[in-house]
Amino acid sequence: MAATKEHTQKKAEVTRALARAGYDDVLMIDRDTASTILTEKRQELLERVRAGDVESVRHLAKEVNRDKAAVSRDLETLFTYDLIEYREDGSRKIPELKHETVIVEPVV
Repeated sequence: MAATKEHTQKKAEVTRALARAGYDDVLMIDRDTASTILTEKRQELLERVRAGDVESVRHLAKEVNRDKAAVSRDLETLFTYDLIEYREDGSRKIPELKHETVIVEPVV
C-alpha cells in the first residue's frame, strides 16, 4: 500500500510541475494503458481529430480511409479512457479531444 501512496504522490508532483509549466489540461495515463489503447490506428484518429475540421464519425472514417464501424469502435475506446468526447450536432456525433495534452506516465 505504501508503494501505491508513493506512486500517487509522484504522479501528483508531475501534474503540478506540468501545471506550473503552463500545461493546465493534462491527462496522464499509465504505460500499460497507453500500450493497450494507443494503437497506430487510434493515434491516427487522435491526430486527425486534433487537426480539426472533423464533421462526424462518418467523415472521419472517410478521411482515414477506414470502415465507419471500426472507427466508431476505436473512438469508443478512446472515449472510455477519457481521451475524446463527443459534441452532438443534430444527428451527428463529432469527436473532439478532451484534453489539450496527454502524456504517458514516466517510469520512476
